Amino acid sequence: MFTKGQEYRRRDIHNLYGGQEQGGISTPVNHNIILLFSSPRGQESGYMDGWTDQGNYLYTGEGQRGDMVFSRGNAAIRDHVANGKELHLFEQSRKGYVVYVGQMVCQGYHYRQGPDAQGQTRQMIVFELKPVD
Repeated sequence: MFTKGQEYRRRDIHNLYGGQEQGGISTPVNHNIILLFSSPRGQESGYMDGWTDQGNYLYTGEGQRGDMVFSRGNAAIRDHVANGKELHLFEQSRKGYVVYVGQMVCQGYHYRQGPDAQGQTRQMIVFELKPVD
């Protein structure tokens, strides 16, 4: 499906699998996958994705304004095992391109405070992802 460390054009991924082409969480309808995209640009809105010392990947949920809630993509990540969906994580490498990090499993989540798109403090959902291999 995807090769770890390989760069892909994001548009090509969506042409193959479908799913939302904007935002960080894409849920293709006709495939049992959820595509997660992390971008350094997200830091402008309080998103701080990345690896922990324990080898887990912290991935910030979706939602631009107000507290994040478990709807749409956030619910899809939380419930992916029960729904039989695989999580596939990509990190932006350059404009329009992403590098495949690998298949992940959501082990849980926690909340933290951070700014929304208007600079207001809000509750953010941070998913704790573990590599499958």
